[in-house]
Amino acid sequence: MSTLRDVTLRRGVKVVLQGASVTLNPGEKIGLVGRNGAGKSSLFLALSGRLETDAGEVEVPSHWRVGEVEQHMPETEQAATDFVLEGDRVLMAAHAALAAAEAAQDGHAMAEAHAALAQAGSFDARSRAQTLLMGLGFTVGQLDSPVNSFSGGWRMRLQLARALMCPAELLLLDEPTNHLDLDALVWLEAWLQRHPATLLVISHDREFLDAVTKVTLHLEDARLSRYGGHYTAFESMRAERLLQQQAAFDRQQDRMAQLQRFIDRFKAKASKAKQAQSRVKALARMEKLAPVLTASDFSFDFREPASVPNPMISLRDLHCGYGQQVVVRGVQRSVLAGQRIGILGANGQGKSTFIKTLVGEIAALGGTKVEGKGLAIGYFAQQEMDLLQDDDTPLQVLVRWARERGPDAREQELRDFLGQFRFTGDQVLQAVGTLSGGERARLVLAMIVWQRPNLLVLDEPTNHLDPQTREALSLAHTGFEGSVLLVSHDRALLREVCDEFWLVAGGTLQPFDGDLDDYQRWLAEEHRARSAQRLSKEAPSHTPVAASGGPQAPSHRREDRKAAAAARQEMAQRTRPLKQELQRIEDRLAAIVEQRAALEARVLQGSAAGGLSAADRAETGRTLHGLQEEEAALEHRWLELGQTLQELQAQDATP
Repeated sequence: MSTLRDVTLRRGVKVVLQGASVTLNPGEKIGLVGRNGAGKSSLFLALSGRLETDAGEVEVPSHWRVGEVEQHMPETEQAATDFVLEGDRVLMAAHAALAAAEAAQDGHAMAEAHAALAQAGSFDARSRAQTLLMGLGFTVGQLDSPVNSFSGGWRMRLQLARALMCPAELLLLDEPTNHLDLDALVWLEAWLQRHPATLLVISHDREFLDAVTKVTLHLEDARLSRYGGHYTAFESMRAERLLQQQAAFDRQQDRMAQLQRFIDRFKAKASKAKQAQSRVKALARMEKLAPVLTASDFSFDFREPASVPNPMISLRDLHCGYGQQVVVRGVQRSVLAGQRIGILGANGQGKSTFIKTLVGEIAALGGTKVEGKGLAIGYFAQQEMDLLQDDDTPLQVLVRWARERGPDAREQELRDFLGQFRFTGDQVLQAVGTLSGGERARLVLAMIVWQRPNLLVLDEPTNHLDPQTREALSLAHTGFEGSVLLVSHDRALLREVCDEFWLVAGGTLQPFDGDLDDYQRWLAEEHRARSAQRLSKEAPSHTPVAASGGPQAPSHRREDRKAAAAARQEMAQRTRPLKQELQRIEDRLAAIVEQRAALEARVLQGSAAGGLSAADRAETGRTLHGLQEEEAALEHRWLELGQTLQELQAQDATP
């Protein structure tokens, strides 16, 4: 188990953890929650050994491996699968040991390295890495693409897959659901539920936490509290605890007021002097309970739009895409006043392309887009946060925004407005580059609200937002008089905001008749259908295909059958020796696998019993090395033969 004992952590002058003690039991699935800036990432750094505590102890068993998602953006030409494979540090160490042993021609070390590779599961490591990638939304064609060919969001998925590849006893995941769409999110939930490691996850996605975690750690005001239950259970228990604390505080306030009244009344009377003095001492000794202050005091409202056109925007045969490539075609929809629409679809299907075309960020490739008179779009997207200048301050950003987009206002009015979004006092003069992701997101929200939009277009607005800000965003929508188009992987927000859904799939955009549960079932059915289709394509077909000209005349059928039989016989003669060689290679490969397994087991048993001589170990290592080289050569020849057979069969299938 991993233990924190009376731990205090500081980041700069700020105390983020004060006297925290908690135990993480093996196999527990734990959610770490708290508002942005509370110190959750600092706690992760302490658990991974990258941050020294200011007081107390963090104890993680020395044999525990810690897996976590690197936050930097990878820059490499390495293939995606190879990049993910490197996340298995045990496997990489075994490969390095084998390479060193082979360079030194050390048979003993080669035997040890082969045994380590077997223990690390090298035989199926590549397929496990590719399973992770495909579960997170990568296609078969992308598995060997260079890391640098992917966008930032997809590179963070690669970092997540790399962390999941690590055979860890303690898995630390900081906002793993950012940059995921719903189908990848559902897959990740199922994968984490099955994973045997102790899991500590930071997430603001309530439904994700409910699906994965059974314990909740709440970090607030530098104090860490443990709750037995997932996020929804934690909210209920915390609400009950806050009620009890408030009741205790109220009772203490009553008692203190009573003592003070006694002191004020009798302190001047000699006959009551002792009693009054005892009340003074009692009041001084009393441990003052703090009033209940929660992080849920943040709220905001969208300003009343200047007008509400109906329809807001009409799309007729709209084609969306980049360059000459159409991604979504023939969109025939209108956004009406008051509609709350959720946009569904897997990553890569064109949700963001459609949204960018709708708001005018990219030009339509065809069709028409008619905007209602007075349309004012408030557009929130991840890239909007990236456009903020690090040297600016929140006040400078909003002053410039008000001048360019309107309505213009005095500086004090803008300061007061920023205060509604938790930018108070000197925080309005703090450099944007020093703000957290959540603070930057709140600043973009403030810019949108100031604009007084009548159509909100929100593309993944909740990345980096803590639960309280997400809740404030959800509540703000209820009083909004305009229309909303929302793309989000936050199912709770989609359920609370949206009344209907549009689905982007297969190059089209259509209404989706159902709710989010129906959509998840639809995703599962689509996955099964794609799997069945892929299997049917891979299976050999024995069904003759009729010519496009319709049924053939009876007089020609006999000749055609003879010609087809002759062609099949010729193809069989050409492919028979290739198939026979393939079979011999497959038989030999199977024998090598058995022989290697027996030798590796012998090395492991000999190491445990201490009964295998140095000469035997060296000879076994040399044998394993020879088998590995033979296996590599056979696999190369097997691939060549398979490619040749495919080309011959393709030629035969060509009319």
